Amino acid sequence: MKVLLVCSPGGHLAQLHRLRPWWSRHERVWVTFDKADAVSLLRDETVRWGHHPTTRNLPNLARNLLLAFRMLLRDRPDVIVSTGAGVALPFFVLGRLLGCRTVYIEVYDRVDSATLTGRLCTPFTDLFLLQWEEQKKVYPHGVVLGPLL
Repeated sequence: MKVLLVCSPGGHLAQLHRLRPWWSRHERVWVTFDKADAVSLLRDETVRWGHHPTTRNLPNLARNLLLAFRMLLRDRPDVIVSTGAGVALPFFVLGRLLGCRTVYIEVYDRVDSATLTGRLCTPFTDLFLLQWEEQKKVYPHGVVLGPLL
């Protein structure tokens, strides 16, 4: 299976990296930002650097949309997995249009309210995973995976 792992650095990356027992068995490509923690943690991985900042930045949204379009056509992943944040949206929208399966994992530290990326990605998500049972109040359609950290 071909997996595309998309996330921001920091906590988003740390949480997605905790799924290593799963993603290490598959062909994969990462999309994140060129930051020290990502460079260090993913030094042995195939990584494509996204454009940041993503919050309220339309030029970078367009750049990430173009990156997503190129990567999805070239790499043809079977599934896109993300913990957010903003860089996930263009990949989920285009991925859905191109027939990729999408899995969104809501972050560990947002228990009683929805993240912006979670809300935006919901319509384009095949499987919405939660880390806390309490998150079901915010995302009733979600499936509890359990804490990643």
